[in-house]
Amino acid sequence: MIYQYKFEKILTIKEKEKNDALSKYNEALKKFEDAAEKLYKLLRKKEDLQAFQQEKLHKGLTVQEIRHNQLFMDNLEKIIEHCQKSVIDARYRMNLQQEKLMERNIEVKKYQKIRERDFGRFLEAIKEAENKNMDEISIQQFLSKEN
Repeated sequence: MIYQYKFEKILTIKEKEKNDALSKYNEALKKFEDAAEKLYKLLRKKEDLQAFQQEKLHKGLTVQEIRHNQLFMDNLEKIIEHCQKSVIDARYRMNLQQEKLMERNIEVKKYQKIRERDFGRFLEAIKEAENKNMDEISIQQFLSKEN
C-alpha cells in the first residue's frame, strides 16, 4: 500500500506561493535596508557639516561662505526629507510583504497538518489490516490443528 496525499498538488502550489512571497519579502527588506542606510549616511553628513560650520563660525567666516554653507545645508535637508519618504515607503512595502509571507506560511502549515493527520490515519488503516490478517492466519492455524 502506497500513501498518496490527496492535496499534494495544492500543497506544492501553496509552497511555491510561499517561496515567491519569501523572495519578494527579502527583496523589500533589502530595499528598506538600502534606503535606511542612505538616510543614515545623509544624516551623518548633515551632522558633520553642522559641526564643521560651528567650528568655522568660531574662527570667522565671510558672508559669502555663510550663504554658501546655508544653501548647501538647505539642499541637504531637502534630500534628507525625500530620503525619509523613501524609507517610510520602503518600510510600508516590507511590512506588506511580511504580512503576505505570514499568510502564505499559515496556509502551507494548514495543508501540512492535514497531510500529517491523513498519514496517521493511513498508518492506522495499515496496522488494522495487518492485525486482521494476523487474526485470520491465527484462526486458520487453529482450525488446521483441530482437524
